[in-house]
Amino acid sequence: MGVLTAILESRTGQQLGANRAWRIETELTPLMRDLGLASLEALAVAAQRSPTIAEQVADALLNQESSFFRDAAVLDLVARALAAMRVDHPERRLRIWSAGCSFGQEPLSLAMLFAEQPALAGAAMPEIVATDVSEAALARARSGRYSQFEIQRGLPIRRMVEWFDTDGTDWIAKPELVRRIAFRRMNLVAGALPSGRFDVVLCRNVLLYLTPEDRRQILDRFATILQPGGVLVLGAGETTIGQTEAFQPSPTYRGLYERDASSV
Repeated sequence: MGVLTAILESRTGQQLGANRAWRIETELTPLMRDLGLASLEALAVAAQRSPTIAEQVADALLNQESSFFRDAAVLDLVARALAAMRVDHPERRLRIWSAGCSFGQEPLSLAMLFAEQPALAGAAMPEIVATDVSEAALARARSGRYSQFEIQRGLPIRRMVEWFDTDGTDWIAKPELVRRIAFRRMNLVAGALPSGRFDVVLCRNVLLYLTPEDRRQILDRFATILQPGGVLVLGAGETTIGQTEAFQPSPTYRGLYERDASSV
């Protein structure tokens, strides 16, 4: 067990706490079956010998829970903030970073939301960069393919029909929607940051699984690439308070965070 959780942490920075230890056998059983291995111990040995298998272990143990329009009120707040930024900065294209995008539901939700809002739609629609540590997750995100269960989580019939095509029991995002997102692989703990500055950084339900030191480091890095007046969006159970001095709660957008100019 220790070898497998150490692989997860070394490759992604995520920790698997005791309250989530049950996931080890649950998530790794399909991989063991595919590799013809009879036990977790055999998988640990194989992962130590093969970087490819080690990556498969890390991918399987990552928490990739996501859904379309998750916490929809938060995304509406992001759209409101961006509409105000568009008024303040009509000369530049706004940029959004979805960090830890999993299978792509968050950036696709943003792309749909922006396309539906006149203040954000059109040729100058915000640029969306979406990153994840898992290449397997990114491959799924780029494909835009979702099961009936996944597509129904957060999407009303209207959006399903407007933005997706059917393929058997699966739903596939229309190419013009997927093309609005630049998917890239990135390790938040150790990887290089995306180039340029962003108006909004979303990193929801990722910091929960990292060490306090990694959380502080990542938050400080986020502060360096936010535009003045930009906002940071975290998950409902996450906060910058007590984690870093680089951010403060936004006085304008409740639940979001702004860069503290005095500390950056």
